[in-house]
Amino acid sequence: MPLTGTLRTWHDDRGFGFIAPTHGGAELFVHISAFPRDGGRPTQGERLQYELGRGRQGEVQAVNVTRLAVGAPAQRRHVVAARPRRWSVLIVIAALGVAGALGYDKLRGAAFRPMPQTVTAPEAEAPAASFRCDGRRHCWQMTSCAEARYFLKNCPGVEMDGNHDGTPCEQKWCTSPFSR
Repeated sequence: MPLTGTLRTWHDDRGFGFIAPTHGGAELFVHISAFPRDGGRPTQGERLQYELGRGRQGEVQAVNVTRLAVGAPAQRRHVVAARPRRWSVLIVIAALGVAGALGYDKLRGAAFRPMPQTVTAPEAEAPAASFRCDGRRHCWQMTSCAEARYFLKNCPGVEMDGNHDGTPCEQKWCTSPFSR
């Protein structure tokens, strides 16, 4: 059953005070935690409604306190703008549009940018000392394009340039993407 009373003393720095019951009797202890969390601090002389309860050490105290006075401190609430201003929303939308257009343009430019062509340096010819005319005559007997070129240029009786254009082993070593 709710009881009523007046807050006689309040120690704001310590978070407790005493209520003088309207029906008479001894003052009751009240802790800040018994008040509603509306942001308003209790004030001396304030009319309150409360229930009786037990504290940590078993003593009777006021719990579930509510404010009754008409002049009670108003609840503090955070003021939130009802809606953003129209111009700020338009600026945000415009900024997103510009950022999207720039990103798209950059992405599109990257998609159509020609790939850099890799220029491969011509294979360094192995020194003539590493190759010698040893009787081999056909492409299937060679191990590289450089070796085939050496044989075509320096050895008699080779059969490595079928179309006589000066490039030996065209299908196996010297024009294949896998030539070494």
